Amino acid sequence: MAKLFFRYGAMGSSKTANALMVAYNYHEKGQRALLVKPSIDTRDGKGVMASRIGLSGPCVSIEHLMRLSQEQVQAYDCIIVDEAQFCTKDQVAFLTTIVDDYDVTVIAYGLRTDFKRDLFPGAMWLLAWADVIEEVKTVCWCGRAATCNARIDENGNMVHEGSQVMLGANDSYVSVCRKHHKLGQTKPCSWE
Repeated sequence: MAKLFFRYGAMGSSKTANALMVAYNYHEKGQRALLVKPSIDTRDGKGVMASRIGLSGPCVSIEHLMRLSQEQVQAYDCIIVDEAQFCTKDQVAFLTTIVDDYDVTVIAYGLRTDFKRDLFPGAMWLLAWADVIEEVKTVCWCGRAATCNARIDENGNMVHEGSQVMLGANDSYVSVCRKHHKLGQTKPCSWE
């Protein structure tokens, strides 16, 4: 029976690497998995899903996926969506159609909240509609679970204003625990 999975985690929790490994596992078993991401994610180029540790694979946009016929979608055993926080409500609704009407499993990976700790639209609908919700864990510099994404400036200071979407990676964001997000600490204080 097909299910809609939402696997969320803070920046640096290896969500994309995990998505690519799951796709590899499907292929290794002789099954077909389709990698998908929203077209807004242009960091790695069009048609490429890439992790920071060097894994990559070809993908299509979710907009392309929505143009496929039911038969074309059903040719896959699994649809794997990365950067699902950027999906719209209609796109997440389509993912539920793939599961409920086409009987194809969908595994969506993404951030739950932005740098202000506000829900992303795609994450909000995935949290509401997913059959299974799982956290992909990472740690703060202090050793606690990192559940928050902190946007940082060129000096490593936490930024509290700006648009919700700003594509970036290690140069723009760091994951921290809730306590250190509240305190605005992205690294240990130096007491020199």
